[in-house]
Amino acid sequence: MSFNFLDLYMLQRIQTVYLLIAAIFSCGLIFVFHLWTTTIDVAVYAQDDMLYLAMFFGSAALSLISIFNYKNRKFQFVLGRLNIILNFILLGLFVYQLLMAPGESQISEKGVGIFIPIFSIVFLVLANKAIKKDEDLVKSVDRLR
Repeated sequence: MSFNFLDLYMLQRIQTVYLLIAAIFSCGLIFVFHLWTTTIDVAVYAQDDMLYLAMFFGSAALSLISIFNYKNRKFQFVLGRLNIILNFILLGLFVYQLLMAPGESQISEKGVGIFIPIFSIVFLVLANKAIKKDEDLVKSVDRLR
């Protein structure tokens, strides 16, 4: 197996940076910031609920898979869109949890962690915009041939 400098260059594109930041938000910061505080002053993190943990890890996995599929820009773009949808679903679950009637929910205070999907969505949109720009550039060069 030989080392190809083109592969190294392709991993240094701006969408790779955006996708890596989105993966760090989805996988790393969920252990740092709590989602909310219960009525008995217990901080709830994403790892306390398996659904939230699985969705955050799924988002991080989609970002990392997308980084290493740089040769297939269309598939990379589709993975980015799926990841955005997953983060919107996660954000919707947080909003539903926070807007439940006070008697049904045990949430007393919102945490910073509920904003993680918003930041992930922003970086995923930026990555998809850069992927689209690369795809348009390749198509324009192919037209000139």
